Amino acid sequence: MASQDWFEKDFYATLGVAEDASEADIKKAYRKLARKWHPDQNPGDEAAERKFKEIGEANAVLSDPEERQQYDAVRQMARGGARFTAGGPGGNGAGFEDVFGSMFNGGAPGGGGQRVRFSTGGGGQQGINLEDLLGGFAGAQGGSPFGGGGYGQYGAPAGPRPGQDIQARTSLTFRQAATGDTVTLQGVDGKSITARIPAGVKDGQKIRLRGKGHAGDPGAPKGDLLLTVSVQPHPVFGRDGNNLTLELPVTFAEAALGATVEVPTLEGKPVKVRVAPGTPSGRVLRVKGRGIKAKSGAGDLLAKVSVVVPQRLTDEAKAALEALQAQEQDVNPRDELKAKASS
Repeated sequence: MASQDWFEKDFYATLGVAEDASEADIKKAYRKLARKWHPDQNPGDEAAERKFKEIGEANAVLSDPEERQQYDAVRQMARGGARFTAGGPGGNGAGFEDVFGSMFNGGAPGGGGQRVRFSTGGGGQQGINLEDLLGGFAGAQGGSPFGGGGYGQYGAPAGPRPGQDIQARTSLTFRQAATGDTVTLQGVDGKSITARIPAGVKDGQKIRLRGKGHAGDPGAPKGDLLLTVSVQPHPVFGRDGNNLTLELPVTFAEAALGATVEVPTLEGKPVKVRVAPGTPSGRVLRVKGRGIKAKSGAGDLLAKVSVVVPQRLTDEAKAALEALQAQEQDVNPRDELKAKASS
């Protein structure tokens, strides 16, 4: 935007604040409008994108005390009728030299800089174009008094602006997320994008794909694509960090007498695990290195023992259990629970 556009744009109206608004009011108004008009909230809406840029431009000027002061001075002159008047006899206004004299005299009365007068034309004098005038400031002082020319104005970052990021989502099976996979997405230009999902990605995790977003200014990099991953649950396996978890059913006899049982793995081939005699329900058996193999290292497989109570008993099994019950009639496993509860 050329510097002369400051005469034409009302940044206060853009943010919906009064001209004497405080910095806090300006910040609050900007944040509210930025959330409303952000391109992520209005995908594909060009009008919203333009509005978002206007809001950012207004905030960049009004949130900077020096730029705001200069902007207010320019607007004040714009309201005064003729843009600039000579400061000599007959001149009927605080002229351009009064507002911008400090730019040539170092801001101090009687400074060593050259005193410069400007005229709007007439009386045989040649008029000065505002665009040329402001451009001359930049050439004489190494930069425009309004924040520099080109992309550097109004607090914007120097150089061409990069493209905006875009948001996308994809859904993976539990196995795809655990082992890693390649997915195909549709980019902003309608072309397909192939993205590699690393092993161990978590539900809700965001993956940044560099250069897959909107185009930026000429010569500037494209924005990124931020991909949010949704992971479907598995009927057997759960996840605790890089560890895989599962419930391992064992019979009462296996838990009481001990046994070697097979445990399924995510790879498909089961592993054998030793259940020690007297293993209680809830004990966790760990199989090293059979969890998720991520960059941070391989997790373990955690099998939580769940003792299955038989629903039907043969006469022989019932008799055996009654005999066991008779032998343990003096044993009450709830004694310790009662003692702790009453303490």
